[in-house]
Amino acid sequence: MTWNNAFIELGVTIASRELLLAVGATSRALASAVHGGHLLRVRRDHYALPNTSRSIVQAVRIGGRIAGLTALAHAGIFAISRDLTYVHLERTASRLRHPIDSHALLTSRRRDGVETNWSPLFDRHDGNEVSVGTRDALAQVLIGQDFRHAVASLDNALFLGAIDLTELREIFGHVPQRLAPLLSRVNGRAEAGQETMLRLLFEDAGLHCEIQITFAGIGRVDIVVEGIVVVEADSRLAHDGWELHIRDRDRDINLARLGHPSLRPAYQRTMQNPSDVLEAVLGLLAAAGHFRVQL
Repeated sequence: MTWNNAFIELGVTIASRELLLAVGATSRALASAVHGGHLLRVRRDHYALPNTSRSIVQAVRIGGRIAGLTALAHAGIFAISRDLTYVHLERTASRLRHPIDSHALLTSRRRDGVETNWSPLFDRHDGNEVSVGTRDALAQVLIGQDFRHAVASLDNALFLGAIDLTELREIFGHVPQRLAPLLSRVNGRAEAGQETMLRLLFEDAGLHCEIQITFAGIGRVDIVVEGIVVVEADSRLAHDGWELHIRDRDRDINLARLGHPSLRPAYQRTMQNPSDVLEAVLGLLAAAGHFRVQL
């Protein structure tokens, strides 16, 4: 049996020495595998395959599990990019190890891109051996991140079916009361985090938005602002290739023939310079006379 097969059979990302011995490994084989680079010794008596996510290795080496934005990204849920590994620790955790050097202790001065969290969990058994559960990760993001980023993560989790409406309300019951008004801003129809970021940007500017609107003969668009301007949240993943560019340009022409100018801000522009996108939409609305059209 290969080491890959052993981890698959065990159904784990991090395997304890005890588990590996139970499926046929020997102490000598473990030592040889670590020396040969076939296994990674994360911490004492805990092993991982060499291609295991760096953030997971760091979290387990410290003595915790990935949490917050790191856990959401690992689960495929929208999470704004941060150059940090978010780690949750049990309140009883002690003698925490450094995320890179397992022989050194984690200190306030030596953290190397790790942020720790000790907050109570919905259920400490939720999630798995390397990650907190989705509800906890979302609650942590809601508390610790910009509200637009947090709502975008909640939107995406709802859209993907990672949580349902009951669990959404549970999350808001688990965070400070000051965050309660954000519940009304969550809408699970957006297909991508960028769409939510754009919707919140326009709504906060006092503009009316409708999302996932279908135009006869054209198809569905991401956002319609004030019943006039169509805004599409373009990403390379969904719009790479010349044929897709032709399709999108044809859609823009057909929308313009119906009186709907369209805008396709790239992900980077939306995230880094949202005010530019808002100014562009306001300019298109002004050029169109800024009257609302009932769809």
